[in-house]
Amino acid sequence: MITAELKGRKAHMTGASSGIGLATVELFARSGAAVALNHLPNDDRGREQVERLRGEGFDIIAAPGNVAEPGNAEAMVEKAIQDLGGLDYLFNNAGTPVTSSPIPPDELDKLDEAFWQAILNTNLIGPYRCTRAAASALKAAKGAVVNTASIAGLGQQGSSSAYAAGKSGLVSLTRSLARGLGPQVRVNAVAPGAVNSPWQKDWPEERKRASIENAVLKRRCEPEDIAEVVLFLCEGAAMVTGQTIAIDGGLTL
Repeated sequence: MITAELKGRKAHMTGASSGIGLATVELFARSGAAVALNHLPNDDRGREQVERLRGEGFDIIAAPGNVAEPGNAEAMVEKAIQDLGGLDYLFNNAGTPVTSSPIPPDELDKLDEAFWQAILNTNLIGPYRCTRAAASALKAAKGAVVNTASIAGLGQQGSSSAYAAGKSGLVSLTRSLARGLGPQVRVNAVAPGAVNSPWQKDWPEERKRASIENAVLKRRCEPEDIAEVVLFLCEGAAMVTGQTIAIDGGLTL
């Protein structure tokens, strides 16, 4: 696991009660950053992780809120910035597949209006809400934004057609935000492949095996693999902006 010297840096991570978000919180905290851990207000896992990490001596604050709700998302980000005393890095990781198992592209009736709204409000508009709310603080710090896209946004199917469309939109939004916030702020995205996370625990075993067999590196990603690239894009990569980096062990090669 790589680390960096982040003492004095301030980071805000959305969707951070488990999986990729939590792994990224831990990596930044162990590197010395003060971190705001966002979780849904009714998610006990988030509160438990904040208490655990504080108990280990890390500088962690809780930032409950729902990025899918206009007004709530912005208020959550603004309070986190106030509590942290500024912001250097924003990791827009909160997202939802809505479904616990993949929906084939020919099953159109399963993707009703409520399904689409849940996908787009969380996975696409949510990152925009949070970035807009953080823009002034990030510009002042000459900071960085990283969005969690997916290989589903790079031509793969993902858990549903709606999920793939939302993540494709986030890849495009990443480029637009890079143009809009530059030169002060860099904006990039990571595109995970198959990840050992709570999201995919109920996926068919055949599909899980295929994600290993078809990957060049012959394994599924761990959340820590994604966190390392987020750290690189935030603290390093000084001339990288508007890009989406696939982290899939060669699954899409």
